[in-house]
Amino acid sequence: MITVHHLDNSRSQRILWLLEELELPYEIRFYKRDPRTMQAPRSLRRIHPLGKAPIITDTEGDVTLAESGAIIEYLVERYGNGRLQPERGTPEHVQFLYWLHYAEGSAMPPLLLKLVFGLLPTRVPFIIRPVASLIARGVQSRIINPQLRLHMDFWEQSLSQREWFTGKDFTAADIQMSFPLEAAATRAGALPGRPHVGAFLRRIHARPAYQRALVRGGAYAFAAAGDVPA
Repeated sequence: MITVHHLDNSRSQRILWLLEELELPYEIRFYKRDPRTMQAPRSLRRIHPLGKAPIITDTEGDVTLAESGAIIEYLVERYGNGRLQPERGTPEHVQFLYWLHYAEGSAMPPLLLKLVFGLLPTRVPFIIRPVASLIARGVQSRIINPQLRLHMDFWEQSLSQREWFTGKDFTAADIQMSFPLEAAATRAGALPGRPHVGAFLRRIHARPAYQRALVRGGAYAFAAAGDVPA
């Protein structure tokens, strides 16, 4: 039995979606963020020392595994039977590996920095908030936002050439890429001027497995990202 340790409004939603696409049985253990810090609860550390979602446990393989990319590779390799990944040795498989690792390695860091610097002025003592606000705005405008635009334009260019990130077929790399695009659409203005990014989000949100994962996983703030008329 596969168990997903699922944190609300987090990357772990992708793992629920993947399991629905693979039509695998699984259980969910739910965790809620600390309402003050928005961090994962300390109880997750009993499952994995870092206490970060997603985490899965698989009793069949005696496996406890964290990190979205590693979990996706493990599940597709062990249970996919050739589904949701291109054939090895093909150019599409090279692209599959790229996007699978790019999502967390390159796309998410500037999004995380934008979130951190957006919160900074509210998390410091009142007396220094004006200075913190100036610093946060400066870092975002000069460093973070230009990097985000570079990435978002890269997604738009890539999706203008093919329907899915690896080519003509939907793969687990598209599941992995969903969270950066949803987060950017919600927090970083990814949609204006980028019709192919919006079209990608509408396509994934329309998938029955995506919708089933929402039912199983509960409220997910990013589910409406990109749900605008074409």
